[in-house]
Amino acid sequence: MKPGRRLVESGASTCSDAEILAILLGSGGPGYSAVDSARSLLDKYGTLAGLMGRSLDEIASIRGIKTVRAVRLAAAFEFCQRVLKEIDRDL
Repeated sequence: MKPGRRLVESGASTCSDAEILAILLGSGGPGYSAVDSARSLLDKYGTLAGLMGRSLDEIASIRGIKTVRAVRLAAAFEFCQRVLKEIDRDL
């Protein structure tokens, strides 16, 4: 099942880290899927937290990522950090 369909049918909490990353990446390329690229990122950096804060060039070096997709991931991580700051400030 494709990650986006899993999210729609079963909820975001049922998706693996690789599936969530794949949704953010959008698509793969010839011979590999967005999930393949997401798994490559997780294989290299270990966790989502390990991936955060990496340079755009470093992320873009993974097969199928390139600059536009690296920018999407960086924006998503920044979004998460800002939400966490707001939550922390409101406590």
